[in-house]
Amino acid sequence: MVRLGTGIGWRPEIADAVERMTGIDWVEVVAENVCPGHLPDSLARLRERGVTVVPHGVSLGLGGADRPDEARLAALAERAVALGAPLVSEHIAFVRAGGPLTASQRLEAGHLLPVPRTRDALAVLCENVRAAQDALPVPLAVENIAALFSWPGEEMTEGQFLYELVERTGVRLLIDVANLHTNHVNRGEDPVKALAELPVEALAYVHVAGGFERDGVWHDSHAHPVPPAVLDVLAELAARTAPPGVLLERDENFPEPAELERELEQIRTTVRTATAGAAAGGRAAAGVAAGVSVSAGVAASASVSAGAAAGVRELAAPAGGGAAAGAGAGLRVPAGAGVRVPDGTAAAEPARTTLAGVPAQAPAPAEDRVLPAEAGVLPPVAPAPAAARERVALAQTSLLSALVAGTPAPEGFDRVRLAVQGRALAAKRADVVAKVAPELPEILGAAYRKDFLAYAARRPMTDGYRREALAFAEHLLLAGRPEDADARGRLTHWWLDRSGPRPLEGRPVARWLRAARFALRRHHARR
Repeated sequence: MVRLGTGIGWRPEIADAVERMTGIDWVEVVAENVCPGHLPDSLARLRERGVTVVPHGVSLGLGGADRPDEARLAALAERAVALGAPLVSEHIAFVRAGGPLTASQRLEAGHLLPVPRTRDALAVLCENVRAAQDALPVPLAVENIAALFSWPGEEMTEGQFLYELVERTGVRLLIDVANLHTNHVNRGEDPVKALAELPVEALAYVHVAGGFERDGVWHDSHAHPVPPAVLDVLAELAARTAPPGVLLERDENFPEPAELERELEQIRTTVRTATAGAAAGGRAAAGVAAGVSVSAGVAASASVSAGAAAGVRELAAPAGGGAAAGAGAGLRVPAGAGVRVPDGTAAAEPARTTLAGVPAQAPAPAEDRVLPAEAGVLPPVAPAPAAARERVALAQTSLLSALVAGTPAPEGFDRVRLAVQGRALAAKRADVVAKVAPELPEILGAAYRKDFLAYAARRPMTDGYRREALAFAEHLLLAGRPEDADARGRLTHWWLDRSGPRPLEGRPVARWLRAARFALRRHHARR
């Protein structure tokens, strides 16, 4: 397992600050935001200094009913090569639905949505993950996501679902402790239980991020400081295994560089304290076990109280009878603590339980363990049954349609939570469109957000955000807006410049554009 260390999410807004930070071992970059042939100068300089760069994908939709898009897989692979990355990461989520599997319109969420933890969804996810593994030149890690709502009829906990995924595919895990906290608040899921069920030997690295709570709902914003509750989950994880890497995520509302460095130091301290405490506890337990000597005479008089017997197992009496046999019968010692029984053999079971609340062994560094995938051997994955893909497709399309197209909420879902999610998706669409097409809020001014949310309420996104920006402008122009003639002229120029020389024939806007282009040419001829 690659040892990454402490890192931060690289974003253009903080590129200069990240370069100046000391103690940064690696950075993570959103894969879709970099072009392999034109890497930002800041990233190139970081790489020259020996800082590892890991591409983090957000658009594959590995948890979706469709198989991964080959072009998106090729693009992610290209970025891994260009960045010299030791691994890449993506999400256990679906981001689009509809299309041929459901004979319906393709819908885009523009956001990571949770997959149902069912056998059908697991079979689909495993096949999709294997397709990605086969297409990528480096190992793949997949991330647990945050959710505002739960699927009805789930068959597994998050920990069980991830364990099965790793068992079947050999994929690595990117555990986001902020997302575990989010699901604790929003879905009532215990993060400690989830961590206890995880195969920690598959851990690739950890995400840490901030958020905020409003009306009993936790929003994983990546725009606020990391709260103590998230650091507590990080400590719980670090007490179980030494993470190969930990990364701070911040996507907007960036604070001063000193504040980011303070958060990074908090993360380092949390991990260092948790792992040191676990190691000390393991040494103490090992010392107790090493000091136990069971002779026939001592064992004959041994008496263990019921309270002290918690977390211990009963050893069978050794063969041979006599005093030793009598002593061994009924003697209770810590499970797997390495205590030598009277016949001189050591308990073979490794120490994993606790005695009086002290870990029986220190957490082993995840990077020291060897998975089948480390040796280039991946377990075979059975194809998902066609019927399972169809069931997952129908369920995801029904849900996404309710979120972005205003159709009724599917049965069994919390309608209030779906309404919250729907508003959040529309708000994110408005924010991202403003980023990819900053001219729109500049042209429309204060009316931009209100107009866009009204547009989004009736029109689901069917393609990427850049196409969404063009569709929104087209919608306004066809409605004769904005009312201000100068603003309308600027929006027309912008649309014509971005939409290409020949719009699709047969659409109403094509006829309008022919007239608009003629009017523009006449306007310029008069100048």
